[in-house]
Amino acid sequence: MIERIDTATRMSKIVKHNGVAYLCGQVGDGETAAEQTRDCLSRVDALLEKVGSSRERILQAIVWISDMKYFAEMNEVWDAWIPEGHAPARACGEAKLARDVLKVEVIVTAACD
Repeated sequence: MIERIDTATRMSKIVKHNGVAYLCGQVGDGETAAEQTRDCLSRVDALLEKVGSSRERILQAIVWISDMKYFAEMNEVWDAWIPEGHAPARACGEAKLARDVLKVEVIVTAACD
């Protein structure tokens, strides 16, 4: 069974299927890449909690940054957020994001209840 959570016209915030939760891309508020990453990961936490999951159960993450100059800044926040021994498969690339002020977007897939 496929379950769609917080569905709107364009997308669902979460889609669950066979014990896996697929989160839509999350962005955050703030001026710096670190602030945006922190806020964005806080939003990921809230969505994971909604489906009975957590950081420890993340299977894969895709991180988009608007400029690779933010890579180290984003990674500093990411490394502090991911519990030791629970690093997911991850990819990171540079991309033009939906709004010019955005520096970071994170897409997560996680095991869930």
